[in-house]
Amino acid sequence: MSFELGDPVPAFTLADTEGTAHSVPADPAPAATVLVVTCNHCPYVIAWNPRLRAVAEKYAPRGVRVLVINANDASRYPADSPAAKARFVRDQSWPIPYLYDESQVVARALDAQVTPHVFVLDADQRLRYRGAPDADHRDPAQDARYLRDALDAVLAGAEPPEAETRPRGCSVKWKS
Repeated sequence: MSFELGDPVPAFTLADTEGTAHSVPADPAPAATVLVVTCNHCPYVIAWNPRLRAVAEKYAPRGVRVLVINANDASRYPADSPAAKARFVRDQSWPIPYLYDESQVVARALDAQVTPHVFVLDADQRLRYRGAPDADHRDPAQDARYLRDALDAVLAGAEPPEAETRPRGCSVKWKS
């Protein structure tokens, strides 16, 4: 089963680093939801994190919910362990709930390919954008343009100018 543009998000509940459960879809539904499959160690993620944080902080007052989800196999990649995630949240004063998909069921349902892989849902919790945050992780001036354009369109009740871009990053570290 694949998660296609226009499809309702597969339902899930995952806990963040503090043990708080976050459910998708949410009730009541936010104006938009951003899901980012991520990790701690990928250089693409590290480069894009400041831009993703800025988007979360800018769009929160407009009713946008952002959740980041780590599904990497922590037994093979200790940098992605629950303890490492909790340390990252604490050390960075990370404002975005950082969820752990230990079973990898959610990442598979989203059809996540890389870290980071961005998914934007509208108020009906349907997929409206998936791909990269912007065109180049090495260029901060890109400012998460793909993500911002998708959110601006969804919040205006329109289709994103680009509904899908090629995700770029490190492969999701699947369990054997």
